[in-house]
Amino acid sequence: MELSSLDMISGFEIDTADAKGVTDFYGQLLGWTFATEPGSGADGSTCIRITAPGAAAPMGLIRQHAAGGKEAVSLRVLSGDVAADAARLEKLGATVVAPAAPDGDQAVRARVTDPRGNVLTLVSRTGAQEAEQGGGQPQPGAFASFEIGTTDAEATRAFYAQAFGWRFEQDPGSVSTPYYSIFTGPTPTGGMYDYSAVTDGAEFAMPTFLATDVPTDVARAVSLGGAVEYGPEATTYGLVFARLTDPHGNRFGLFTMPQG
Repeated sequence: MELSSLDMISGFEIDTADAKGVTDFYGQLLGWTFATEPGSGADGSTCIRITAPGAAAPMGLIRQHAAGGKEAVSLRVLSGDVAADAARLEKLGATVVAPAAPDGDQAVRARVTDPRGNVLTLVSRTGAQEAEQGGGQPQPGAFASFEIGTTDAEATRAFYAQAFGWRFEQDPGSVSTPYYSIFTGPTPTGGMYDYSAVTDGAEFAMPTFLATDVPTDVARAVSLGGAVEYGPEATTYGLVFARLTDPHGNRFGLFTMPQG
């Protein structure tokens, strides 16, 4: 089994008032390296590119904002027309929280929340953004999938199917919470947890990263100030995963592919 391209999901962003804390945590945990972009984002934030070990191009971005701003993580979705897509998503129930505007990396960017409150960053299909998808097989520490958790699976499926044409298929390998593979293209690139029957179920959209060994990496994350929210758990076909929060409360996942 091989990992596939994430198609229209081009990376992720971390909004924070403590960029040093973010780089210290993920740098030690996953071996990420960082480079500050010249200038700043359209919102005045300082932008720091994130590169996974052995990768030729960045996979994400840290946006350091002023103290008191909200800590958040968002998935970056490629768009052919950011302003038009933001308006279209708004008609489907999303909320535009930052309208389309040129950004520091010469891309056009908009920020929306889906109907469940999850943050999505729409970015234009510039050469810089497409380079972030890179090529070849991702190595441990790389952004390699994404996950959505919802207490209304039917509404979530309907929104993303209308918004981006995503397709959902139930994963029979899940051993606890019902889980759906998400197809953003011809192959599955993400997943959705169905928390409809769970008391106090979570709502989230988060990046997930390839791990060397999930239990070992989970223990390292906890020692660095993170917390375990779910797992580690294995599917019936051998994929091992866990969901955690970093010291700023942002969710992320770790997983290893089935062996053999």
